[in-house]
Amino acid sequence: MNTRELYMKQALGEAQKAFDEDEVPVGAVIVHEGRIIARAHNQIRTLKDPTAHAEMIAITQAAASLENERLNECDLYVTIEPCSMCVGASLLARFKTIVYGANDPKTGACGSATDLAKPGLFNHTLEVMSGIMETECRDIIQKFFLAKR
Repeated sequence: MNTRELYMKQALGEAQKAFDEDEVPVGAVIVHEGRIIARAHNQIRTLKDPTAHAEMIAITQAAASLENERLNECDLYVTIEPCSMCVGASLLARFKTIVYGANDPKTGACGSATDLAKPGLFNHTLEVMSGIMETECRDIIQKFFLAKR
């Protein structure tokens, strides 16, 4: 298992927490200088907050950890392709890289439904990597929604 897979495995652990709490199972971790400084999972229903996505909670934790609103030396690992809100926040935080597992064809904003991470679109450019542990990331979300039907 390579380093990216190790971090994604941690994000999947967060997604499992969301699953267990009957939240849409998305997990995120933020890495700075080879160390996880933030980890979170979706808590939208729990907190009654439509912005309580895993990425948003993790961004707040990382900024507090580094005591800086700029996370330009950080990488965001998330199990599912971030939505437009989360990509927007990632751009404002100045992440170096977004690494995600499975595409989200309905709301993904890194190339699936739209591409807010497209180079040159904004004053900051994010590197985007997809497909890390894609099967595992897709399976947990599919399992969740199949149980809802």
